[in-house]
Amino acid sequence: MKINQITLYLLDMPLPHPFETSFGVENSRECILVAASADGLMGWGECVAMDRPSYSSETTGTAWHILADFLIPQALQTNWKDLDEFLQPLAWVRGNPMARAGLQCAAWDLLAQSRGLSLAALLAQPYPEGPKTKVPVGVSIGIQPGIDQTLEWIIYFLEQGFSRIKLKIKPGWDLELLSATRAEFGAIDLMVDANSAYRWEDLEILKAMDQFGLIMLEQPLAHDDIYQHSQLQALLSTPICLDESIHTADLAAWALKIEACRMINIKPGRVGGLWESRQIHDLCREQGIPVWCGGMLETGVGRAANLAVASLPNFILPTDNGPTARYWEEDIVEEEFFLNREDSTITVPDRLGLGVTPSLDRIEKYLIRKKTFKI
Repeated sequence: MKINQITLYLLDMPLPHPFETSFGVENSRECILVAASADGLMGWGECVAMDRPSYSSETTGTAWHILADFLIPQALQTNWKDLDEFLQPLAWVRGNPMARAGLQCAAWDLLAQSRGLSLAALLAQPYPEGPKTKVPVGVSIGIQPGIDQTLEWIIYFLEQGFSRIKLKIKPGWDLELLSATRAEFGAIDLMVDANSAYRWEDLEILKAMDQFGLIMLEQPLAHDDIYQHSQLQALLSTPICLDESIHTADLAAWALKIEACRMINIKPGRVGGLWESRQIHDLCREQGIPVWCGGMLETGVGRAANLAVASLPNFILPTDNGPTARYWEEDIVEEEFFLNREDSTITVPDRLGLGVTPSLDRIEKYLIRKKTFKI
């Protein structure tokens, strides 16, 4: 296969509600879409870098530069028949996993279409059980102006059919919130995400979270730390889940070796793509460590790719990749994702490739910048 043209689209899409984490408040979401054409097919990918270096050192600006000046020129020179052959010439580019993941996803989409498979089926070929047709899904609630507002959102989402609630926390927005949530809702499936907001000096607060019976405490300490997480996990009964700290399969192996966590959140954009996501999935599966697929407020393109990843057998815990209406009043794909309220799942696309159809009219509506590259 030879890609003959790649187009980058930089979009800025308004969120239906402000989303606050320990990083700050987001009212809109920038993202980069990658559209690659080959053999009469069009493959799509999404780069999930943000407009500022808060979650990651990458931004939409740096990702555009790496894609336009390095990755895309190399990809246009490459003749490939499988993902190994596509990825090998790009391996010299250090870091920049979100940029690489966006381009890689477009290649996966092309390959799946060329083989008459859905992306989920292509990803699941190594596993006898194949992909799941539906994946469990939960909801993530950002930091609210007050506890009462948070409880109102929990009521709303439970009534919508979500079975798992994740609360964003930070120092000063934690124990009282959890106490009120348990008092109001009892033994609902509950987890918290700190997005690296705590330090070792907050140990007593973190230990106090054990009383609330949480599914997990996600990334409490520094974004680049593994060792201190191992020290903390030894003191907690609550499972620690690592997110920002895990960029590669090697880092995941190290984290498991020193028992820094009991779960891992695999975000394809953070780890460099679907190929790397499957590597980490397999490593964790071999060691009996459950994984789940978090979200980065993706459009339908990135959401479809994440659901394909989440359909692999060891993605046991509910994904954050929820229904379209949770994130967008209008998405840039024609299809919508809906919550299956009877079992709190989302159906994995089973059409060829990603299984969604980007709308060029909607893309143009939110477009900031566009550039096309040809052989």
